[in-house]
Amino acid sequence: MRLPGRGARIALFCVGLFLCLRARSQETVQSGVTANEIKIGNITCYTGWAKEYANVARAEAAYFQMINDRGGINGRKIRFISRDSGCESDKSLALAKQLIEEDGALLLFSTLGTETNLLLRPYLNEKKVPQLFLESSSSLFDDPSHFPWTMGFFATFRTEGQAYAKYILKNKPVGKLAVLSANDDTGKEFLAGLRDGLGTKASSMIVKEATYQVGDSNLESQLRSLRDSGADVFLNFSIGPFSTQAIRTAFDLDWHPLQFIPNASLSVAAFLEPAGLNKAAGVISNARSKSWRSSQSQRDPAVRDFLDWMSKYNPEASLRDQNYVAGYERAEALVAVLQECGNDLSRANVMKKAASLDLELGMLRPGIRIKTSATDFQPIKELFLIEFDGKEWLPAGSLTSE
Repeated sequence: MRLPGRGARIALFCVGLFLCLRARSQETVQSGVTANEIKIGNITCYTGWAKEYANVARAEAAYFQMINDRGGINGRKIRFISRDSGCESDKSLALAKQLIEEDGALLLFSTLGTETNLLLRPYLNEKKVPQLFLESSSSLFDDPSHFPWTMGFFATFRTEGQAYAKYILKNKPVGKLAVLSANDDTGKEFLAGLRDGLGTKASSMIVKEATYQVGDSNLESQLRSLRDSGADVFLNFSIGPFSTQAIRTAFDLDWHPLQFIPNASLSVAAFLEPAGLNKAAGVISNARSKSWRSSQSQRDPAVRDFLDWMSKYNPEASLRDQNYVAGYERAEALVAVLQECGNDLSRANVMKKAASLDLELGMLRPGIRIKTSATDFQPIKELFLIEFDGKEWLPAGSLTSE
């Protein structure tokens, strides 16, 4: 058999090299990274019962635009592809597959909802696609041994419930507690945290529990039963617009207990104003972010940076909507991870960097840091209590963690 000549061998080598480079290029595009771009996928509710939380994604898009205006991540611009699930979890898997398999996103980021993220988790872990900084505080997402591609962000629902229990035991130790929660994993975790925090007193202090479904249009029957229990402490663990309705209904029923609401429901613009600010006065919640509206807080350079960003990139947004702070913080954390990756923006390296964070964000309250490890996928563990005075949120307790 006659061997090809030198020229033919060179030609064959060039063809092979071209095909190899082409394959590598296609692989890079499919993983969401090119020489000029990084694709980030997101699923949220621009429509549906939780549409107020779309402002988190709007804030993230605005933060990424600021990063792009500054030159991007090592010269690569972020392309943020955000899809609307309509608050229907069943649609989310098809949207995730579209983002990963058709749009070619590197990862999914800040996807909204406990049920949605639980539904997506098996698919994303099978595909080895990062599911990062979820917009859910469920402790179920801190499970790196079983789901090494999924990571939460803020302090858990369980931690919130424990923090409220601690406050109650200190300030109202003989209180009678009524609890309203969603009939889902989120509601169950809030209640479990409350019971953990109350310890042996849980069975005697909790005098009434009620639940709601996302499809419920009215919570009056639940609120009447809670009021009629004689409770003087109300754990209003309802989320977003359901919290709004519960605050307003309790007040209108002339029931005025010491009331607690989740961090997810503390936005003044989104949830308290619709309830009536006077009806929300005295409500206790929790936060991890600095205040940004008082003249004293605005002396902080990090707060001024946030306000300047809001003015430039969200000029029509309300400064009373905490959802913009939440999006700002999540986006800042993701940018830090991508910057740490350098030019190795493989999915495996993204998760490696996300699982080795020790990061301070400008808008987080002093003492709260983002810390992760290979065995710890709960980036933020601390929170502090706040009380609404009818106009603003004010500190109501010291820093606490699980």
